[in-house]
Amino acid sequence: MIQPLNRAFVVLLLFVMPCGIAAADESPLPTLNVATRSVPPFAYQDADGTWRGIAIELWERIADTIGVSSRYVEVSLDEMLKGTATGRFDAAVGALSVTPEREAAFDFSHPFYRTGLGIAVARDDDDGWWSMLGGLASPRFLGGVAALLLLLAVVGAAVWLFERRRNTQFPRDPVCGIGAGLWWSSVTMTTVGYGDKAPVTFGGRVLGLIWMFASVILISMITAGLTTALTLDALSDKVASEDDLGKVRTATVANSTSARRLRSRGISFSAFDDLGAAMQALAAGEFDAVVYDRPLLRYRVRTLYPERLRVLNITFEPQDYAIGLPPDSALREKVNRQLLAHSRGNTWEALVMRYLGTE
Repeated sequence: MIQPLNRAFVVLLLFVMPCGIAAADESPLPTLNVATRSVPPFAYQDADGTWRGIAIELWERIADTIGVSSRYVEVSLDEMLKGTATGRFDAAVGALSVTPEREAAFDFSHPFYRTGLGIAVARDDDDGWWSMLGGLASPRFLGGVAALLLLLAVVGAAVWLFERRRNTQFPRDPVCGIGAGLWWSSVTMTTVGYGDKAPVTFGGRVLGLIWMFASVILISMITAGLTTALTLDALSDKVASEDDLGKVRTATVANSTSARRLRSRGISFSAFDDLGAAMQALAAGEFDAVVYDRPLLRYRVRTLYPERLRVLNITFEPQDYAIGLPPDSALREKVNRQLLAHSRGNTWEALVMRYLGTE
């Protein structure tokens, strides 16, 4: 009786063991708490709440290779930094810049994207003529016109003094006479020379000869000066480089690398909680420039404001994006090896191109 029972037990054991082995094979992967925040195109949630972006896709490839799954936790930048430093999060993924202060608080992986700060400004293709016309009322332009009229009046008065007694073309009455002299000096300077008035005295002719030669030089100088005045006034509120930021209304994101840069340069700025709000204010004309990470500016302009804003073709304050890890993280070496493997080659370039496009 015992022998049949033993056989039954063995048969039952043979059936149970594969099930146990299968259950062991299907055990869930270790789950990591990954801090992130919305910084398109490196990290953002799509319509169904799935996290996507350059940094997210890179991290997913790394996680698949090292055999872990991820639970994404959306936090602010400050929470991300503090949580990574204390070990609350196993990793921080997004557009996270490597800085000396952050490196002192927690570890970083190898950099996966090299960039820098950029400047977004409003497109001015449509208001060039209005800017030029506005320059006609500028103090610089009006001052040039006043100086020219004064010079013409002085020369006109001088020729009148020579001609008033012997030339009926220049009446003795000061108002009419100087007016005639102003007309003569104007047409002589512009080489129009109607011929309705001409000096007849020796002094008047000498003055006329000097004025004709001087006018050749003066007209070139005045033309160049007035053109420069119009151009400078048309461009005075534009930004061409970082050096111009101190002269315009500048905005950036609070507690960011760009905010520290502006503060170190003594440039006044307004700080927003997020880039989206800053870009909206720029598009509305409330600011003249937004300073922030250049790829983030490019993505915002490309997807939301292609007709209204543009990003200047300059980069300053070079910086690297990397994955944040808690101090002495056991994952660091594994992450670094896989990051180097996945952030190179055509596949990586295609990923970046898909989100950022070309310049």
